[in-house]
Amino acid sequence: MAGCVAVIDTMFSRVDMGSIAYKVLREELTSYKIERWTVPGAKDLPGAARRAIDRGCDAVITLGWIGKREADRITYAVSSMGLVLLGVLTGKIIIDVTVHEDEADDPSDLKRIAEERARDHAVNLALLLKDPHALVRNAGKGIRQGYPNAGPL
Repeated sequence: MAGCVAVIDTMFSRVDMGSIAYKVLREELTSYKIERWTVPGAKDLPGAARRAIDRGCDAVITLGWIGKREADRITYAVSSMGLVLLGVLTGKIIIDVTVHEDEADDPSDLKRIAEERARDHAVNLALLLKDPHALVRNAGKGIRQGYPNAGPL
């Protein structure tokens, strides 16, 4: 077994992004152990990511859903800072995938964004684990996850 990757999602999410990321990672990283955990909400993601790293995971992908209220935005900012700090302190790859409920008014658009973002970031994580330089070819190209690419200037 090459290593371990943790997929951590939340019960608050309105789309099962964890299943999407888990499936992609199982297909892309066949020699890795892929663990899936679910926590109540975004504020619980940093602690769960730390536990996954402490249990031997080499990388973590978190998948959170953020509501429309100002309190939700603050919760996201704090959670995101915790994940960034965890990555800095541990040297592990942590991909924070987040969908903000105010990104789209139409629920079908929001679902598409969530599904594409989860899938695209799981592919990015797999590429980084296979080759730390794999994403260099995409630098400066305005590539986005969940929306059309912005393109280079």
